Amino acid sequence: MKIADSTVLVTGANRGIGLAFTKAFLARGARKVYAAARDPSSITSPGVTPLKLDVTSPAEVEAAARMASDVSIVVNNAGIAAIGGFLAEDAEALLRRHFETNVFGVLRVSRAFAPALARNGGGALLNVASVGSWLSFPMLATYATSKAAVWSLSNGLRNELRGQGTQVMSLHMGFVDTDLTKDFDAQKSSPQEIVDYALDALEAGAEEALADELTRQVQGGLSAEHPIYLMQR
Repeated sequence: MKIADSTVLVTGANRGIGLAFTKAFLARGARKVYAAARDPSSITSPGVTPLKLDVTSPAEVEAAARMASDVSIVVNNAGIAAIGGFLAEDAEALLRRHFETNVFGVLRVSRAFAPALARNGGGALLNVASVGSWLSFPMLATYATSKAAVWSLSNGLRNELRGQGTQVMSLHMGFVDTDLTKDFDAQKSSPQEIVDYALDALEAGAEEALADELTRQVQGGLSAEHPIYLMQR
């Protein structure tokens, strides 16, 4: 997938990784970047086109698909990350919240924009997942479950959209230095590092982008007695 002269939609584009994506696409020569957020007035980056989009609203997703019918790349970045394990009193409600945004939001946007991608030559879907797709701790258990679902959803979408020539890539990484992780005491990558890695992988035709060493270790140890997994026992 070539970024130069492409038309891009980024969800959750007002901060963090989403904001870094909008800047990086412009720097790499994208013709147009739709920066989508629940509150479009929060989009202040020069050179982008603000777009109102709450991915939990089917009506807003459909409206956005009509307004941005020229897209060739869609980045499903909008998401939430709340602390909570499966034995917490609010576990079921928290899991539903995560799935509504992180999973059903990705599905809604992907379904709504798939016809536009087909009309515009196939294009690409880039779904922002996490190392949590394969690794879970009680503090972020419900979040991790949603990201595991994003990984599976991406694999399924790849199969269904292959016939129309759409590249589907999932992006996985550990902690990133954004508002979502400000209260976590952990080693963090910068949003720019993650986005640069992701866009290099997208242009190379990758199906998965493992953007940091932790993620590569975890994914590489899925079927082995890897220290990362032994820690969870």
